[in-house]
Order: sequence, then structure tokens, then C-alpha cells
Amino acid sequence: MNNQSVLSLSTFKDSKQSLKSDMVSGFLVFLIALPLSLGIAKASGFPAAMGVLAAMVGGIFTTFFKVCDLSIKGPAAGLITICSGAIMEFGGGEQGWKMTCAVIVVMAAIQILFAVLKVGSYGDFFPHSAIHGMLAAIGIIIISKQIPVLLGDEPSMYKGESPIALLLDIPRFIVFAHWHIAAIGLLSALIMFGIPFIKKNVIQKIPAPMIALILTIPLSIYWHFKQTEPDYSLVSIGDFWGSMGLHVDFSGITTLVFWKYVFMFLFINSLESLLTVKAVDQLDKTSRKSDPNGDLMGLGFANFLSGLLGGLPIISEVVRSSANIGFGAKTKWSNFFHGIFLLIVMLFLIPVIELIPNATLAAMLIYAGFRLASPKEFAHTYQIGKEQLLVFLITIIVTLAEDLLVGVLTGILVEMIVYFLNGISYRNVFKAQYQIDQNTDETVIHVQGAAIFSNLISFKKILTKLTEKQKVIFDVSQSTLIDHSFMNFIRYFETEYNNGGGNFSVVGLENLQGFSNHKLSGRRKK
Repeated sequence: MNNQSVLSLSTFKDSKQSLKSDMVSGFLVFLIALPLSLGIAKASGFPAAMGVLAAMVGGIFTTFFKVCDLSIKGPAAGLITICSGAIMEFGGGEQGWKMTCAVIVVMAAIQILFAVLKVGSYGDFFPHSAIHGMLAAIGIIIISKQIPVLLGDEPSMYKGESPIALLLDIPRFIVFAHWHIAAIGLLSALIMFGIPFIKKNVIQKIPAPMIALILTIPLSIYWHFKQTEPDYSLVSIGDFWGSMGLHVDFSGITTLVFWKYVFMFLFINSLESLLTVKAVDQLDKTSRKSDPNGDLMGLGFANFLSGLLGGLPIISEVVRSSANIGFGAKTKWSNFFHGIFLLIVMLFLIPVIELIPNATLAAMLIYAGFRLASPKEFAHTYQIGKEQLLVFLITIIVTLAEDLLVGVLTGILVEMIVYFLNGISYRNVFKAQYQIDQNTDETVIHVQGAAIFSNLISFKKILTKLTEKQKVIFDVSQSTLIDHSFMNFIRYFETEYNNGGGNFSVVGLENLQGFSNHKLSGRRKK
């Protein structure tokens, strides 16, 4: 047998092994995605099955684009607030749902245009603390909206209430709880929050959402939910395949409200996806580097199709993506298989899905919200620096009081004020100041002025033009201020460049004073 034959046989075996790993991982991710997709759709004001539709499109359709290899595409808890807000402002019910789908279609068209223009590379522009503050606020909003669902309260009790009002109304929700429903909700919450603490391998291999379903579906049957509890206690799918078609209404396209939601969806959807892709690349053991614009292109076309059919917006979802890596996925076919398994369920098992208690889905969403707004996020932000905690908290407060867009913009404004108080120049806000000394042996980049989130793109353009495998010194000794977002980026770039065979180092940090002792904290001139 010649060397070429041996190579072909080895490649075939590797491909076969990868396919097996991807199929297993896709199945395990599907077990997580099914209940979460149903819950996210319900919480967003969409028909429950439209969450599964979006997950199917995200899984099957995006695989044929140049997307991140190990990411899972589907609906995400982070967009619940925007979806439900849009439906409400468009009049609610079927009309609100269909007009929101039109918003998703227009957003998707812009997303595709952004991918063509390679805007995906600009995801680093936004400061980390404002983005994490926005995500934490979303987590709090999800928790506040799902507590009455978990307790089985009549939906009219809390319809239209703000997140703050919902949190203040928790005692009333407890008083008027349907306790059969609440018992299932509380059991599900105990499973979701408790399973991560059980270290038994057998338990850890089964996704917590599946354990919750295995225990609560029989309980709903035993307690005769279909006969004795209100209709809102169980998931309702109806004639999903018979109702398949175009579910869009563009009648609001000339209004400011329509375009407000187009840009809110575009901002959160694209940014959260780009951040997830970056995180997944860091977890990928084979050190593959994704094309953010390729990923954005795949998402754009998937969102366009999902919106036309009445589905939720699709993103690269971080929790399912990290689970996918943990389950041993090798390629993007794991995403495809997760979509195929969802399709099979919707073809043959809708009657089983309609036995799922909504309180169980609420518990899963409360856990997802807790992960976004975990006390660890607050502690971690404080460790990075008090100025970052200030931005983080103000973003949360304004988002809860107003909306996501105002919250993020306020966070960015506060961060800029902090930097102006620390002496950065107005001319340096968006324009990088630097000097490059280059010879045959090495390239030295001398940073002058500030290196912060708003001028990071200028620095990124310089760094991406560097020749591979050369010696590069990034000298910050003359800098007036370096922020956390820039520190995070430059350390990530250093790792990536050196993994590619280069020799990149950052010098001069000892000349700057950190806002905290954290290795990625911002630094200012002493």
C-alpha cells in the first residue's frame, strides 16, 4: 500500500470518527435546545413552536455557510426582552408577532450587507463592561418575567408590567400561585440549579433540562394537568406543519418604532454572536480561527428565512456552544445534527411536547437569566476595576428603567467620561496615536496617548497587517491610558499571534498604574 493510500484511509477514519462525535454531540445539544427553544419563544411572545423552527433553521441552514465550526445557532434568552417589547409595541397577539417577524427580516438583510462590507471585524468597538452590564440586565429581566410563570399565576396578573414592578410583585405572585404548577416549577428550578453541584459522572452526562423534563412530564400527567389546570399550564403547539407559511407583516415599515427595533435586533443579535464566536475560538482545542464576517453572513441568511416563516431571531448561542464543545464536537456538523433531531421531533413527537409544563420551561429560563446576572459577574467586574463596576451597574440600572439601547449608550457615555477625567485627549478618542519602528529583525509599535475601546479598531488594522512569524514589540510605556477592553484584546491577539509561530510581546506596563490588581485591568499614567 503506498503512502497516498495510507493517508486516504487515515483521513477517512478521522472523518468517520468526527462524524460520530458530531452526531453524539448534536443529539446531546438537541436535548438542551428543545425545551429552551420552546421556553424562549413563549417568553418572547411567539408561538412556542416558532422557537423550535428557529433552532432548526439555525442548525440545518447555517451549516452550509462559513460559520464558526463549534458554535450552535438558534434562539437565545438574550433577545427575549427585545422580542416581547416589539410584539407589545406593535399591538400584541398575532399582529404584533407578524410585524416583529418583518423587523427580523429587515434586520437580516442589513446583517447580510454588513457581512459583505466586513463589518463583523468591528465587534471589538464596544466596551466590555457596558456589554456585560446589558447582558446582566437582560438576565434580571428574564428572571422577573418568569417568576409568575414558574408559580402558575394567571397571565393577566402580570401582563405589561415592567421588570422592576414584577420583582416588587413577587409576594402577590406567591399568594395567588397555582400550587400544582408551582410545585413542578420549583422542582424544575431545584434540578437546574442543583445538578451542576452533583459531581457523579452519570448525572453530569445527562443535560439538566432533560432531567427536568423526565421528572416533570410524568407529574403533569399524574396530576391531570390537561383536565384540571388552566390551558396556560402546558405547552401548546397546535397544527404546526399545517400552519407553515409566510408570517410577516411589513405594514409598520414606515414607522420609527419599526426601525428602532430593527437596529436593536441588529445591535444585540450581531454583537452577542460575534462575542460568542470569539469565546468559542478560545475554547477550540484545535486553535481554529473563525471568520466573523462568514459567521455573520450565515446568521443573516438564517434570520431572513426564520423571520419569513415566523421564527425567532437566530444567534450564535454561547451556552449551547460551550456545551457542544464539552460534548466532544469536532466540526460544524454537530450544529447540523442538532437541527435534524429537532426536525424529527417536530415531525413525530408534537403530542409529547404538548405534555411539557410551562413552569418547567420557566425554571430553565430563570437559570439562563441567573447565568447572565450571576453574582460572579458583579464580583469579576469589581476585581477588574471600580470604574468598570460603575459602568456595569449604571448600564444595568438604565436598561431596567428604560430599554437596552439607552442602557448601553449610557454605559458607553459613562465610560468615556471616566476616561476624560483621567486625561485622555478628545483627538485620541477614535484615532490611534502610535509610531512604528521597523527593521529586518523586529517591528516595534510605540503607543502614544490612549489605547481604549473606541480607537481599538485603528490599532487592530495595524496589527492585522503584521507579517506572520516575526518579532513584534508592543510598547505602551508612553501611553496615557489603556482600558480593560484594550487589555483584553491585546492579550488575546498576543496568544493568537504566538500560537501561529510569531514572537509578540507587550512591554512598558510597569510604567502604568492599574485601576486594580487584575491582570486585565485598565491602566493609566502614574
